[in-house]
Amino acid sequence: MKNFIILFSFLLFLGSCTAQNSPKTIFIVRHAEKQLEGQDPDLAYVGKVRAKKLAQILEKEAIKRVLSTDYARTRNTAQPTADAAELTVETYDPKDQEALIADLRTSEGNVLVVGHSNTVSQLANAFISSGEPFADLNDLEYDFIYEVTLDKNSSKVTRKTYKEF
Repeated sequence: MKNFIILFSFLLFLGSCTAQNSPKTIFIVRHAEKQLEGQDPDLAYVGKVRAKKLAQILEKEAIKRVLSTDYARTRNTAQPTADAAELTVETYDPKDQEALIADLRTSEGNVLVVGHSNTVSQLANAFISSGEPFADLNDLEYDFIYEVTLDKNSSKVTRKTYKEF
């Protein structure tokens, strides 16, 4: 009987040590306003202001990872948030949405993902369990933050503007 109790206690201990899919929030944004020239344009002045505003919005969200595509405009949108959280911006491939979705589902903690007008809505849509999917953003839409709340058995996606935070 004593051995059974010890074994049972040990199994409970091991179960508590394994990584759980605890609730988390994934914030998905399009890169901020970019300059209009060049193959890989940097952020325009207003885009740099928006990137700083994003960092302010997320400063109390305990961001554990910051992901960006490998373009100057996305990296520079992500960088102020990464700096505030003392993190490095991780690069992902926007053409491999399935790998990104799998990574985000298993990732621990809150995450910021910075993408493009034709990828951020699609990424958010992957987490919608019911309801209408979001349309791709047009060239002039920079003001949306998709907030994906994931827990063990469900997900919820809301789209807000920067002003709503």
